[in-house]
Amino acid sequence: MLDPQAHWLLKLMLDNGVPPIQTQTPVQARLAYESRKSFSQPDPQEMHLVEDHWVEVDAEKIKVRRYVPEGVLNHKPGGALIYLHGGGWTIGSVESHDVMCRELSNKAQCQVFSVDYRLAPESPFPAAYNDAVAVYRWLQEQIKSRSEWCLDPLKVALGGDSAGGNLASAACLGLLGESIRPCFQLLIYPATNLLCTSPSHKTLGRGYLLTKEAIEWFVRHYVKDPKELNDWRASPLLATSHEGLPAAFVLVAGFDPLKDEGLEYADALSKAGVVVEVVSFERQIHGFITMGRILREANTALNLCALSLKAALS
Repeated sequence: MLDPQAHWLLKLMLDNGVPPIQTQTPVQARLAYESRKSFSQPDPQEMHLVEDHWVEVDAEKIKVRRYVPEGVLNHKPGGALIYLHGGGWTIGSVESHDVMCRELSNKAQCQVFSVDYRLAPESPFPAAYNDAVAVYRWLQEQIKSRSEWCLDPLKVALGGDSAGGNLASAACLGLLGESIRPCFQLLIYPATNLLCTSPSHKTLGRGYLLTKEAIEWFVRHYVKDPKELNDWRASPLLATSHEGLPAAFVLVAGFDPLKDEGLEYADALSKAGVVVEVVSFERQIHGFITMGRILREANTALNLCALSLKAALS
């Protein structure tokens, strides 16, 4: 059964003629995505500190927003989450996920670094992946030189929703050779196989917000060469090995075409000896976790993510 609040949202969008994303240009889709924020998201929570930093990657500068909750700078060095927003590598920003990052930071009592990674089609694969890896390395350098940030280099997690979950999981694979690796993965309905061969792509590809056509639109903008879909940086499920990866919390939604590949990734991690927790919100749709103003279960899901993150960084 689809959650009644999610059903109401889908009907509202249909009744109001909200155009499918694949009928829009990337610029139009970005504006539409950002404009819905005030309708679906709760009011932003207060923070002790919010500040923007700039990280140079491939001769370009990307923004990283730092969130600091009240009290964490008064204790021993604590943990941090590098967060990568969703949006199919094509839409979304630190602004679209500002409310969510504030809540995760406050509820998990950790600092959050939200990454405004480069978007496709202007910056196709592997630009966003490169940004994710570069920000992890940048943060480790900042921890060494900024004792006032009060961060423990061994307590840095990577996380994200949808395309952001894809980037977080891929970056964890890419950072396996680092002397200090990420300690945890927070993966919210992640895209893990851009070949889109999991059964839920067929069974749930119509009628539940994220459609088969929308996924094709996103992937086409992000990955220009079809051969690169098999690259583990684009499809982390297809990596030859998942051994040595950090523990993970994987959240999926029951009416999401990405559901099966999220579960398949969790199984691949488990088979490789990685500690994994999996939670499925069976009545929910893709993207629901940012919609706490209109979907009650979004707040429950976010609380669970924060609880798992807090435990991992403790």
